[in-house]
Amino acid sequence: MHAREAAGRGDAGRARGGPRRARRRARDRGTGEVSVRVGGSGVLVVNKGSGVTSFDVVALLRRRLGVRRVGHAGTLDPAATGVLPILIGEATKLTPYLMDHDKEYVAMVRFGLTTDTHDVGGRVLSEVMVSRLERRELEEASRPFVGRIKQVPPMYSAVHHEGRRLYELAREGIEVDRAPREVVVHSIAVEQVAPPRAALRVVCGKGTYVRVLAADLGAALGYGGAVEWLVRSRVGPFSLANAVPWADVVSADPSALWSRVTRPESALAGWRSVPLDERAAVAFVHGQAVEVPGPARGGDGSSVRVHDVTGALIGVGAITADGRQVKPVRILHADRPGTRILPA
Repeated sequence: MHAREAAGRGDAGRARGGPRRARRRARDRGTGEVSVRVGGSGVLVVNKGSGVTSFDVVALLRRRLGVRRVGHAGTLDPAATGVLPILIGEATKLTPYLMDHDKEYVAMVRFGLTTDTHDVGGRVLSEVMVSRLERRELEEASRPFVGRIKQVPPMYSAVHHEGRRLYELAREGIEVDRAPREVVVHSIAVEQVAPPRAALRVVCGKGTYVRVLAADLGAALGYGGAVEWLVRSRVGPFSLANAVPWADVVSADPSALWSRVTRPESALAGWRSVPLDERAAVAFVHGQAVEVPGPARGGDGSSVRVHDVTGALIGVGAITADGRQVKPVRILHADRPGTRILPA
């Protein structure tokens, strides 16, 4: 059975270390130099490989890129593959906004199988033969699971219960009551049917467990269901087409990885942008509400991305109710891109 995710959600925070520790690590490895990014910030979209946790990816990229502040925007189960946005440096402050984006998954569901983890890697609880499975039957059974629905988090998940992760309790054979959570499922499309399996494409909001969706759909059909494989094909504006292959994440030169890092504002694609002149930008980053330029006025308290005269993202703001000012919500400090080679 695959180990479940150990990573928490959101900003990974700061790790201990820095250039001196990086040099010590380089000496320990017997290398002559180490590349340390100075002020690097942005988003790296990774196609996560199977068998690694989301936190494994974060830890690997901290070492490979020589950056302390690295986080991910949405946990993927170890067995799952696909889009895992990695936020670097100041961009980690945008994690909650990127996590709010819709996500798309493709899951191969094996019907007739029920396990304690809701995937084929778990302990089998029941198994029946399903020799007949029709697209129309699946589409009709899926309809009640589209929209705002209640979903019980699985025991094998990173959800907290009284200070501990549920998967930690599950590994000890402990099962606890979990309150249903409201999630949003925008669509479930039946892509392929080959009894007892069917491929489903799911578009959903944050916090949705596709494993639970598969199990609940199987239960509604009367014979259970478990995920055989799961791919996350999109997170907001980021898709598999944007993602760095897992083999490159592991072995490519760090400079090649840095070349795939997009600007922090890519995490806020589709947001309204408010440009500020130099004086207003200084006031904004010091916590003051500032007047919105005439052409950019309007709004009802919605969040906006705020730029300085150079076009650099300096923060996230909220437009006041009268549409005349923008208040700072989150500040990003100026990026100083570049790579410095430190002697070992």
